[in-house]
Amino acid sequence: MSTLTNRQRFLRLMDYKPVDRAPNWEAGVWGQTCDRWAAEGLPPDTATWDWFVGEECFGLDVREFVPLDWGMKPPFEYKVLERTERYETVQDGNGSVRKALLEGTAHGTRASMDQFLRFAVETPADFAALKERYPVDRPRRYPPYWRELLLPGWKKRRHVLVLGRNCAPGGFYWRAREWMGTENLCFAWYDQPKLMHEMLEFYTDFTLQVAAPLLAELAPDYFIYAEDLAMKTGPLLGPATYKEFIFPRLRRMVDFFHAKGIPHVGIDTDGNCEPLIPLMLDAGIDFLWPLERAAGMDPLALRKKFGRALRLWGGVDKRELACGPEAIEAHLRELAPLIEQGGFIPTVDHCVPPDVSLESFRYYMKRKEDLLAGRY
Repeated sequence: MSTLTNRQRFLRLMDYKPVDRAPNWEAGVWGQTCDRWAAEGLPPDTATWDWFVGEECFGLDVREFVPLDWGMKPPFEYKVLERTERYETVQDGNGSVRKALLEGTAHGTRASMDQFLRFAVETPADFAALKERYPVDRPRRYPPYWRELLLPGWKKRRHVLVLGRNCAPGGFYWRAREWMGTENLCFAWYDQPKLMHEMLEFYTDFTLQVAAPLLAELAPDYFIYAEDLAMKTGPLLGPATYKEFIFPRLRRMVDFFHAKGIPHVGIDTDGNCEPLIPLMLDAGIDFLWPLERAAGMDPLALRKKFGRALRLWGGVDKRELACGPEAIEAHLRELAPLIEQGGFIPTVDHCVPPDVSLESFRYYMKRKEDLLAGRY
């Protein structure tokens, strides 16, 4: 087979057609991992922590993310409300008040999750005010002069082009959680259903309206919703709730993107979302990432259960990378049947943590080259 471009390779793999190899993608590393690898001999400026667009140091394939801005305009003012030697309490750009441990922070990566104390939306009046921060036609939601400077290159691309930066558009659960908080959201489905329908319908309209000018000129290769709607043992909302509140908006979005020529729409969620996958598929979703192994998201079992309708990205257990060459070999060999079947892009099941040595990661990347090419 003649050498394929990155874009041809991706599109063929997603359609279960023969390829020379699978795409070589990864998400990135923790800030603490950057420090460890620098101490182990990797020059500090050699690699960045965010690898979605690729990383030449490790031979990753290039992707480009169209930098649309779906955020608040303006965001809330960032304020430090309290600061000690160990922690700080801040109001962030989403209007949330959070307490954060300072100890162990590296390159913006916290050593532990922040403690959330308050959120922007508690009442319908709060949401009415919040909507004013999401004007569709705000200048700079698109890069300056994008039609003149960027569109010609996008139309001639040989690499994969993605609608929106990673996590930029958010998803339905994602945005509702940002606005209300996880615990409040769990109650709101039942206590404030009218508000929840209003919030999700508003965000559906807003997301599509922001994307429409670009999609009138160009069809990127995929779009992925950032949701993070599951924990280790299952989703944070049940199928009935998902079907009532999220499913109809998700189907409308997927239909819109497909009608505009985007061939693939997926969902990014940590945790175990398996009970919701049938509804996701019914809505037109065709791939999931990152298939968190610690949460039981086994790509081999998912392929057996859902077949070729569900493409699989991720599925490499980050914990195995810390265990050395023999464990890495066995783990990659386990994934080899999925490479043969197609529709599978193996990546670490999120960012690489600091218990993985530089030597182990380099070994993984070297052996992964053989996996991607079907040589296991």
